[in-house]
Amino acid sequence: MYRKLRTGAVVVGAALLVSACSSGGDGKENSSASPVEQQPRSADPFWVNPESKAAKAVADLEQDGKGDDAKTVRKIAEQPSGEWIIPENAEDQARGYTEAAKKANRDALLVVYNIPHRDCGNYSQGGAADGNAYRAFIDQVAAGIGDRPATVILEPDAVQHMVDNCTPEQFHEERYDLLKGAIAKFKSLKNTTVYLDAGNAGWGKPDQIFQPLQWSGIDQADGFSVNVSNFYTTEESVKYGKELSAKVGNKPFVVDTSRNGNGPYTGGKADERWCNPPGRALGEAPTTKTGDPLVKAYLWVKRPGESDGTCKGGPKAGDWWGEYALKLAQASN
Repeated sequence: MYRKLRTGAVVVGAALLVSACSSGGDGKENSSASPVEQQPRSADPFWVNPESKAAKAVADLEQDGKGDDAKTVRKIAEQPSGEWIIPENAEDQARGYTEAAKKANRDALLVVYNIPHRDCGNYSQGGAADGNAYRAFIDQVAAGIGDRPATVILEPDAVQHMVDNCTPEQFHEERYDLLKGAIAKFKSLKNTTVYLDAGNAGWGKPDQIFQPLQWSGIDQADGFSVNVSNFYTTEESVKYGKELSAKVGNKPFVVDTSRNGNGPYTGGKADERWCNPPGRALGEAPTTKTGDPLVKAYLWVKRPGESDGTCKGGPKAGDWWGEYALKLAQASN
């Protein structure tokens, strides 16, 4: 079933191996490429993954003599973006990412996206087999993080999909319980910040979601996230976030600005405008200096250049799409 207002959150394919996190890989692919650099911690404390798909694309382009394209894609590679944890080796990934981030004196930005009945059977369908499997997954991620600094974006779409009834009602009670449990687990860690996802400016109104967020444990979270994997402008997203914040105890929030530079796409089929829309651009660079105490950060939660799914000629969800990445970065000039 396709839906007009889903956020299009995607699962990353192959994750960075722990050894690559720690050692920088075998060096073969990047031997002739200029390494990607961290952003100044004073403006953005989050870790830039030197082995990301974007960084590898830069190296490949440089090796192929496409220096101009490599310079353009470097706009993506040298900004921190979310690491979407894959359940098959969740503890190792969380440990590897947080260890590498700490070594670089940065914080890891992790995305937890494995709720049962995920994405209502769409491009990013899947998730844990049941509640017990999900709880075990959360325990693994938490064990991997340990006491190292991490910011967790918790379950894009999960609350929104209960509100719009994309997720069948018989699963709602369990989902509320699982989200509350996940928040409690992550908040039990010494240096972990948790933002529960709260949809986007185009799907509905804050009146529709604030109570489900409360039932999901927003009071125990550090705040919420908006616009994950979507394209609504920062202005629209902040307006939505502030209206919602006022209804959930003035909780702060973060905005995904990864691809919102040109706002949402308005052409083509309405129910697929979220999926690999043409003509989009990178948004504001990630930063914690937003000038607004309620807006904790602009983040690139979605990894720019990775496909939303097999629509409009794209590869499967989470795969690198070089042509699309190049256009995103070019449009941000």
